[in-house]
Amino acid sequence: MPHSTRYDVIVLGAGAAGMMCAAQAGQRGRSVLLIDHAKKRAEKIRISGGGRCNFTNLDVTAGHYLSRNPHFCRSALARYTPHDFIALVQRHGIRFHEKTLGQLFCDESSAQIIDMLEAECEDGKVDWLQPASVAHVERGADSRWLVSTDRGEFDASALVVATGGLSIPKIGASDIGYRLARQFGLGIVEPRPALVPLTLDRETLDGLAPLAGASFAVEARSAGGTFREQALVTHKGLSGPAILQISSYWQAACSLGAPEPIVLDLLPGEDALEWLQSHRHSNSLPGNLLAERLPKRFARAWAELHGFEVPVAQLGDKAITHMAHALANWTLSPSGTQGFAKAEVTLGGVDTNALSSKTMEARQQSGLYFIGEVVDVTGHLGGYNFQWAWSSGFAAGQSV
Repeated sequence: MPHSTRYDVIVLGAGAAGMMCAAQAGQRGRSVLLIDHAKKRAEKIRISGGGRCNFTNLDVTAGHYLSRNPHFCRSALARYTPHDFIALVQRHGIRFHEKTLGQLFCDESSAQIIDMLEAECEDGKVDWLQPASVAHVERGADSRWLVSTDRGEFDASALVVATGGLSIPKIGASDIGYRLARQFGLGIVEPRPALVPLTLDRETLDGLAPLAGASFAVEARSAGGTFREQALVTHKGLSGPAILQISSYWQAACSLGAPEPIVLDLLPGEDALEWLQSHRHSNSLPGNLLAERLPKRFARAWAELHGFEVPVAQLGDKAITHMAHALANWTLSPSGTQGFAKAEVTLGGVDTNALSSKTMEARQQSGLYFIGEVVDVTGHLGGYNFQWAWSSGFAAGQSV
């Protein structure tokens, strides 16, 4: 239970960004109250990375993030880097390993990251109020921030909103951060599900029914994004790391009223026409030939779906060229996504034009800060969103 009703800093949201910010502020000698509505702390950390938390990535640049202002994240990411967080992890004796593409995971459990952040908050003498529902926030005549909860009223000279986005509602996602931003005059970029499976219309799904469950390497392209990873055909549409990645770009285009199709290269890194020409005299059916490079069931069904059903040697030059183009540019138009329930993060959020990129403070509301997923900064899959939480939390924690 809090020791006081008056604090230097109140942080709303005890997730990755909120705990990082609270710990930093507390260790600077600020009195801090951390409020969260959930019974358990940092559930998103707990369930991430299959329970081992992909806590950062060795290769982090502004190019790994989407935002209406693509340069906004640069300052915070430069001031608190992946190597700074790795040093913190090592100081707490947490063993970790690198997977593909620079992704770092705990060797044992994501709970270790939560324990570490709680220990850092303890070092900063942070007070906790959890679970507690925020009923009302206002600014007093003395410019202090007044927060009314179902467990009492509290005030502070600085208020940090780290309430996350709308993804994974089953663990307590809330729109309170967006409501507070609007209340105090900050703009919102429409929140949309990101890093999320895509859905397809019924007619397309019927055609892809034989491919459901097939997983294969692709290069996925849409709206300026390109990712070379695995894709998966599901009974609802498309999933897998490549699709989750490209979904954010597809959603960003949709938010601007210019949706684009998803284009999949089924022979990533290879010239499809050159490969087919090297098998120009093969008596194999196209599906059997493709089975040398793709899962057998998928290869045969895909060839049949596209009408490539005579031996390769019997295909004319025009048909070979057509097949090569189809392999390199399998084009699908999503009908939507599987929504926030299946989304790993939220695209959009508090408009970065309203915030200082150095401190995360609202330009027109001194003492009001927004950090983490609630802000219009969305990372790629692979530890980037946690790094944004650490970096933005650090920036605010050093300023409040």
